[in-house]
Amino acid sequence: MTLIHELKNKGYTLTTDNYYTSPELAEILIKSKTDIYGTLRANRKGLPPLIKSSKVKKGEVLAFQKGKICLLKWTDKKPILMLSTLHSTSMVTMESKKSKSSKLKPAVVADYNNTMGGVDKADQCLSYYPVARNQQRKYYKKIFRYLLSQAVWNAFVIFKKNGGKMRQVEFRMKLIERDYN
Repeated sequence: MTLIHELKNKGYTLTTDNYYTSPELAEILIKSKTDIYGTLRANRKGLPPLIKSSKVKKGEVLAFQKGKICLLKWTDKKPILMLSTLHSTSMVTMESKKSKSSKLKPAVVADYNNTMGGVDKADQCLSYYPVARNQQRKYYKKIFRYLLSQAVWNAFVIFKKNGGKMRQVEFRMKLIERDYN
């Protein structure tokens, strides 16, 4: 998934998950005055061999810079690879929601968690109401069902932001009832 947000008078920033993030995409976006940051797969082309093979202890950071692109490997519970054209290796203190402790994280990880949280939550909530059919052979029908499901989710989010007091299943049932009345 990706998330695009506009920075005032500075162009756009694209937040991506590891499916989309790559140094090649970052270079293309830089030319279009668009920044990118996100998680990165270790098998992507164009990564320094050292970032793939190096073991990084918990809390440590290994970073490489090429022009505006910063590649970073950081270990929390497991190693995480990040790419950013906005961030450096700067660290920020994050308060834990569960325990009263704080943890030092790279700023890119903190920003990624803040921006992608909504996308991940939407993916999770949409997975409870699957609309795709495995036997469906016509790709445009799959796309239509996915977009319709996403539109229902977006409507539910707007409903909740405006003070709505319904669960998602109730909201979906009301939509269905309205359709036939």
